Amino acid sequence: MAHHCENRKFRAHYDEKPNSCLGKFWRWHINFCPGWKGYFTSQSEEKKAELRAKYNFQKY
Repeated sequence: MAHHCENRKFRAHYDEKPNSCLGKFWRWHINFCPGWKGYFTSQSEEKKAELRAKYNFQKY
């Protein structure tokens, strides 16, 4: 199943400006987004570790 989270504009905005309003919204949003959960849980353990570190993400 293809996940669009890899190329989302909100995610790119967070990557460029994490402290902006849109960046903060995206970071908050991934805590409950079913698309992000599907994307995240489909990744390898190595990729999950990278995503956890990059986005300070501890859920799942």
